[in-house]
Amino acid sequence: MDPEEASEEALTADLALGLVRAMDRLRGRIRSESGMHAGPWSRSQLAALHRVAAGPPMTTSDLAAAEYMKPQSMAQTLAVLEKQGLVSRAPDPGDGRRVLFSATRRGQDEVEQWLQAREAWLTEAIDGTLTGVERTALGVLVTILERLADSDVTSSTRRGPADVPGEAHRRRP
Repeated sequence: MDPEEASEEALTADLALGLVRAMDRLRGRIRSESGMHAGPWSRSQLAALHRVAAGPPMTTSDLAAAEYMKPQSMAQTLAVLEKQGLVSRAPDPGDGRRVLFSATRRGQDEVEQWLQAREAWLTEAIDGTLTGVERTALGVLVTILERLADSDVTSSTRRGPADVPGEAHRRRP
């Protein structure tokens, strides 16, 4: 690798690290300002509830894949949401062996309240902090971030179950 390529790679790595740190800080601030920590629901429960409320009914496996969770973890999350009356289950009309989850009216209301609180702070922060040019740039950034999130690229350094202490026995062939 020539020095120019090495320099470009180092800049990209620095950019990736800076982006991760900035996103972590922003997510934390949004959770704090929206009162997310003050409510009875965990972040993963709210994320699952939001996905169920925003889309068509989904199976546990579909929700787990969409939220990058293990199906067992999603099943536990859905069990809590169901017990609290936020989601309901019904057999899949196309395949009675499958179960589909939908948000109840109470679940939809909970998501709406959470979204309003979250977006209220961010809207005020954007209005009070950014210039018009920066708002335009932020719109471009949002598009770029969506492209990154939808990327088919996988990491060669991604950790799997065998890399996590105590998880090697769970690895599938």
